[in-house]
Amino acid sequence: MRLFRSQGYDGTTMRAIATEAGVSTGNAYYYFGSKEHLIQAFYDQMQEAHGAAVAGAFAEPGFGARLSAVLHAWVDVAADYHEFAGTFFKNAAEPTSPLSPFSAESATAREMSVDLFRRVVDGSDLKVAKGLRGELPELLWLLQMGIVLFWVYDASPAQRRTRQLIDAVVPIVDKLARLTRLPVVRGVVDDLVALLGRLRSADM
Repeated sequence: MRLFRSQGYDGTTMRAIATEAGVSTGNAYYYFGSKEHLIQAFYDQMQEAHGAAVAGAFAEPGFGARLSAVLHAWVDVAADYHEFAGTFFKNAAEPTSPLSPFSAESATAREMSVDLFRRVVDGSDLKVAKGLRGELPELLWLLQMGIVLFWVYDASPAQRRTRQLIDAVVPIVDKLARLTRLPVVRGVVDDLVALLGRLRSADM
């Protein structure tokens, strides 16, 4: 992380990382096949830290409070890495990059994050359309991805605007989710769930 801060992602080599860690280059490659594999380990570490940071949030039954706590906690955990987040994003935005949050290589961190949002929903006071409940954790993860993108470009002090966005978005998501139980909305929800199923099948 120190090298990424001082030299940037592209300027940091596995040889430099090995030297900084006090090991041979061959030894570094033994544990991490490439710089991208090392970043995947960083993703996993970040997700573990995120999970630990929100451990107490699930004592609160309110869905909105849980969701807000999880999204704000991610900003807290990621704060030290904001200065070079743009460099990561340039690589992660490439569809074929292993650093993409949608890549097969990122599956472990992605699944950990989706599971965190599953915990946000499970046991909360949220009542939603039956068909949507199983899809909601992944949809909330996609919401977080949008917030992460906003955070990458947020130059406000301590990323204040990202926190303001979270505070504004969470009540809207809470209200929309609860509306899905209304008969007039349920048909649209069923269409959305069916669309997600077709998209998932197309990916497979």
